[in-house]
Amino acid sequence: MPLSAVVLACASVVASAAQAGEVEVLHWWTSGGEAKAVSSLKATLQAKGDTWKDFAVAGGGGDSAMTVLKSRVVSGNAPAAAQIKGPSLQEWAAEGVLANMDDVAKAENWDTVLPKVVSDVMKYQGHYIAAPVNVHRVNWLWSNPEVFKKAGVKVPTTWDEFFVAAEGLKKAGVIPVAHGGQNWQDFTTFEAVALGVGGVDFYKKALVQLDPKTLSSPTMEKVLTTFKKVKDYTDKNAPGRDWNLATAMVIKGEAGMQIMGDWAKGEFLAAGKVPGKDFSCSAAPGTAKSYTFNIDSFAMFKLKNEANIKAQKDLAVAIMSPEFQETFSLNKGSIPVRLGVKMDKFDECAKTSSADFVSTAKTGALVPSIAHGMAVPSAAEGAIKDAVSQFWNTDKMTAKEAMDKIASAAKTK
Repeated sequence: MPLSAVVLACASVVASAAQAGEVEVLHWWTSGGEAKAVSSLKATLQAKGDTWKDFAVAGGGGDSAMTVLKSRVVSGNAPAAAQIKGPSLQEWAAEGVLANMDDVAKAENWDTVLPKVVSDVMKYQGHYIAAPVNVHRVNWLWSNPEVFKKAGVKVPTTWDEFFVAAEGLKKAGVIPVAHGGQNWQDFTTFEAVALGVGGVDFYKKALVQLDPKTLSSPTMEKVLTTFKKVKDYTDKNAPGRDWNLATAMVIKGEAGMQIMGDWAKGEFLAAGKVPGKDFSCSAAPGTAKSYTFNIDSFAMFKLKNEANIKAQKDLAVAIMSPEFQETFSLNKGSIPVRLGVKMDKFDECAKTSSADFVSTAKTGALVPSIAHGMAVPSAAEGAIKDAVSQFWNTDKMTAKEAMDKIASAAKTK
């Protein structure tokens, strides 16, 4: 190689090193399947020459992470990206702290490759401020077929069948329902019951529009009564248990079933279990023709350092690439949010989820999960969540009293 070529090559290496930026990414993906999924994003970024700085805050619902993020932003030291979703994206954007990602979105055709219901969530006043990662279906029922077989019961498709199965599992000496006593887990069960007992229109009016009349209706009373009955089939050690430990109970055959979003599948897969054989995925009772969605996304914060801004844009491109969308969802148990990603490598649960996501979007039965920050502003969501958990944990509270608390919580601004 001539000397001039060597000098040029060295110069280009130095230049690329100088341009390499760092992305600090705040997330709460710390359990087995989730941690594996994050490492694939880190590898994608490092392949572009960028440095990944992990800012992981444990706690499945992300409440701890948001507390840490607020203090960082207030002190003028925001990370490049943070795991934020739903109406919270709009709240952060309104504070003027999020970066405009329109140039990346235009170059990568986001408007074409994302369903409108998704791109609308990722924009503030018409401008992209976040990159969507995946879609989770929340209204799943996970069960252990071997345990069900031993108990001589079938996987329920209605709430009446659910309690028949739960009773059978209890008689067989198994914990019927694996549950963790954290308020977001209570809320996940509550919204599944609301959708299954009340139907799509009721769900939209009550838990998306927060309609006072619907929140105080006889249907809501029935939802709450059914919800509280589920608690009778959980175990006394549930309070404080993390969701993935509840999933592990189903994996080990200590419990029969769990109502949880499809991130639970990541735990089954990480444990080497095969869908359809070692575990079964079905829509939560009464919700087969509807879909509660939870879309993970990364909000991009305003940065000053040019190299870091470039790295941040690399991150946005990487998140939306078909390769990462596939890899991430295969590890996380979700489905790609980007349209047209091949589903060949995905299991039956994911293929069902993907088909139902597309079909419910057409029928109007694709609804945002209130339990996972997709449906209402965070203040109202937090207040309703607390009211629901209070009802779950207070033996003497009636459904009517809980209804009053929820209706009052829904007015929180």
